[in-house]
Amino acid sequence: MFRIFCESYDNYIAQYKDAACQSEYRFKIAQPLKLIKDVDEYETGKRYNTLEYKQLSDLLFYMQEQIETFPKLKAFLWTLESRDIKGYYFGIVPKEDLIEQVKLVNMFLNLLYWDNKTYN
Repeated sequence: MFRIFCESYDNYIAQYKDAACQSEYRFKIAQPLKLIKDVDEYETGKRYNTLEYKQLSDLLFYMQEQIETFPKLKAFLWTLESRDIKGYYFGIVPKEDLIEQVKLVNMFLNLLYWDNKTYN
C-alpha cells in the first residue's frame, strides 16, 4: 500500500510539471504528502516543526477520524505508523483542505493515479 501511495503521488505530481500549474489548488494541497515518501524529510520536518510537517500531521489526524468513511485509510495509516509517521492535531489546515486531501489520498489508494505499465 505504501508503494502504491508513493508511485501514485509521483504520477499525480507529474501532471503539474509545468511551472504555471504549480499555483493550482490541487497541487498545493498535495505538497505536504511528499513527506510521506521520504522518511528522512519527514524527520527533518518534525525536528524543525515545519509548516509542511504540521499540515501533514493535521491531515493524518483527520484521516484517523475518517476511517469509517474511507476504510482503506486504516491499513495505510498502520503502514505509516510502522514508519513512525503519525498525526498530531495542530489545527492549522482548513477543514475544506483536509476533506480534499483525504479524497486525494483515497484516490491514490484506489489506484486512480497508478500506472502499472511503468511499475511491472
